[in-house]
Amino acid sequence: MSAGLLAAAVLAPGVASADPDVPDAASTGNELSGRTVFVDPGHQGTGHSENLGKQVDDGRGGTKDCQTTGMTTVDGVPEHTITWNISQLVASSLESLGATVVSSRPDDSGWGGCVDDRARAASASGADVAVSIHADSTTTGVDADKHGFHLIVPTLPIPDAAANAAQSEGGRAASTSMRDAYQRAGFTPANYAGVVDGIQERSDIAGPALTSVPLVFVEMGNGSNPDDASVLESPEGQLKHAIAISTGVIDYLLGPDTAVEPSTAEAVTAVADTAVADTAVADTAVADTAGTRAPNAVSNPSAVSRLIAGIAPYVDSAGIGALADLVTEDNVSAVSNVAQGLLRQLLAPE
Repeated sequence: MSAGLLAAAVLAPGVASADPDVPDAASTGNELSGRTVFVDPGHQGTGHSENLGKQVDDGRGGTKDCQTTGMTTVDGVPEHTITWNISQLVASSLESLGATVVSSRPDDSGWGGCVDDRARAASASGADVAVSIHADSTTTGVDADKHGFHLIVPTLPIPDAAANAAQSEGGRAASTSMRDAYQRAGFTPANYAGVVDGIQERSDIAGPALTSVPLVFVEMGNGSNPDDASVLESPEGQLKHAIAISTGVIDYLLGPDTAVEPSTAEAVTAVADTAVADTAVADTAVADTAGTRAPNAVSNPSAVSRLIAGIAPYVDSAGIGALADLVTEDNVSAVSNVAQGLLRQLLAPE
């Protein structure tokens, strides 16, 4: 259900005008047509026999372990499952806008590849941007003091010229877009490990040093922190992370000049307001989504990505189950044909 909801949220800008003399609103579900995004859900399932300690190229003249098992939250949820779930939501939203999404691993049970394998796959995909999705931990027990998200960027220069060019230009820009999207979504930058304003520079992460397309390496939160862990583990929290990641990618790919017509923003807000009123959470949700309204054409981050992000406060207020109210029988005529198809799939019995 979550994947359908996020896809429906992305497609919501594709509303048709009620006035036959006014052209349909700007979003058609093809905004990212021709763009490729490589999505790397960190780590892998337990059903494999590969040697994680095998030494592979670290991109800086040395070697490092092929892979790690990833962290486990204080509640016992493995990182590989969290990143897999969120990657599927991200892929759904980006594909809904016409992007081609390539994943580093096919499932959450078997092998996902060494760090150098994933970097080669990202480079070979020719992606406009790659996103490596991870969650951090600071201890095997509870760490209530350290919390928050951060973006890892590589120390420059990188020995490989192609990787250096990709990460010093597009990679830094994409990481900044992701950081900004996370902050707009209400996530707090990490307060540990030398993170400065949501960014941490490191020279020991092989992925960016081996990847010749712009790469974003996101640590969504600290699984050792009970509050961060609860968000990472829950369907609502995973949806919020997926919204933030999708928003960051869209902002980077569409650039600062992309606009959505006022009628689009107003129609989407009207649909959301109807649902909010029906579920008696108007005060909270309307206050939190007020920033999505615009009297004039809206530029990023207030375009497609902000309309996506507008669903996040509703997740907080009503929960995932109530999100089906965002599109009702009364509103079906106001959404695009593609969104109607998604709605039918979403509401179909399981």
